Amino acid sequence: MTLVAGIDSSTQNCKVVVVDAATGAIVREGRAPHPSGTEVDPEEWWRALRSAITEAGGLDDVAAVSIGAQQHGMVVLDEEGRVIRPALLWNDTRSAAAARGLIEEFPDIVERTGSLPVASFTSTKLRWLRDAESENARRVAAVALPHDWLTWRMRGFGPVDAAAGGPRLNELTTDRSDASGTGYWNPATGNYDDRLLAASIGHTGTVVPRVLGPGDSPGTVALGGPIMAAGAGDNAGAALGLGARPGDVVVSIGTSGTVFAVTEQPSREPTGTVAGFADASGNYLPLVATMNAARVLDSVADLLGVSLDELGTLALGAEAGCSGLVLQPFFEGERTPNRPDATATLFGMTLASTSRENLARASIEGLLCGLADGLDALIANGVVANRIMLIGGAAQNPAVAAIAAQVFAAPVLVPRPAEYVALGAAVQAAWALTGERPLWTTAVHAEPPVDTQPIIRAQYQARL
Repeated sequence: MTLVAGIDSSTQNCKVVVVDAATGAIVREGRAPHPSGTEVDPEEWWRALRSAITEAGGLDDVAAVSIGAQQHGMVVLDEEGRVIRPALLWNDTRSAAAARGLIEEFPDIVERTGSLPVASFTSTKLRWLRDAESENARRVAAVALPHDWLTWRMRGFGPVDAAAGGPRLNELTTDRSDASGTGYWNPATGNYDDRLLAASIGHTGTVVPRVLGPGDSPGTVALGGPIMAAGAGDNAGAALGLGARPGDVVVSIGTSGTVFAVTEQPSREPTGTVAGFADASGNYLPLVATMNAARVLDSVADLLGVSLDELGTLALGAEAGCSGLVLQPFFEGERTPNRPDATATLFGMTLASTSRENLARASIEGLLCGLADGLDALIANGVVANRIMLIGGAAQNPAVAAIAAQVFAAPVLVPRPAEYVALGAAVQAAWALTGERPLWTTAVHAEPPVDTQPIIRAQYQARL
């Protein structure tokens, strides 16, 4: 049996799956936590990755490995390969004003990059660094994303190399999916926009990672280890792990919420609602993201003093529309719609509507309505939605799946629980090893019957 490994370095933890390269069957797994917060020392990711690999039994018998990771994060390195400051993560919104500044400076920015930048994009974080920490900005010799930096470290590069000929910044690599979320790479042309990059950081000459193709390898793990594959952003990794093809729309309920589809043509949506990303298979990945997803349910469950399973049971005890109770779940600001300073609001409180059951259901309806608005934006941008693939831990809750079938206008399928970003990275590893994309099957956990309830979205949209 030939084994390959996929790694998912997410916001909250690092997961490793070791799988059979022929079938995708999981042989063993490991995980380790990441610190919380919107800025993190990348060394914490490195420690977690090594711990998760150890828990997964190591890589001695693994032929190839790849890393998927959270998108957009800013890792800045000096000329000796040292990390200059803690990485800013995708969910750090302090760069909202910087995003507006870049849009004003580059009115054609959607044509240049396929997306309208928001606070999560790397370019906006670099602009924030230029303005808020100018001395740190002047020291930046290279900028990388989380999976770029981890791949580079696994290959044996980093500041430890300074005594042996330098840190080899030119060995940094990335893939199309992650490059397309920087805000200074064009997925349609496959080129970096040097002018945008310089405007973001405030100087020229910054090293950016070389962009690899879907089945490419940047080399091997240090000291003769397994082949490494290109890596991917988390959403593109999930699409690979699910085997998503044109006609499939993936709705992911994790730390963030995302709605994305695999398409054969690049997307350019001028309002910025749809990000025109690339995928990890050579196609494109138009995507809508929300800041508030699974933690909405966590927050309401804590408020009610129940578990997530009990929250679902309460929710199913209420009628669709919650007797007029609507939760607009912008607890941490919002990316779609672009309201970084927004807060959550509960509407329609009456003596009749204010019950534990209605509040539980309103949290699920509010979360899903935000994602359904994202699906509408994709469809308006030419995406065909034959079915919805609902993933993330919350998708396994029967109430979430059942209410999704009432909110979305397409059939809903819930795949079996799995670490799909890590499995997508494993697909990449097998691809780099054999030269062909493997075709693994995805088991189905649930297919709730379509039961559209227009009142749910009508109430929610009336409060926007």
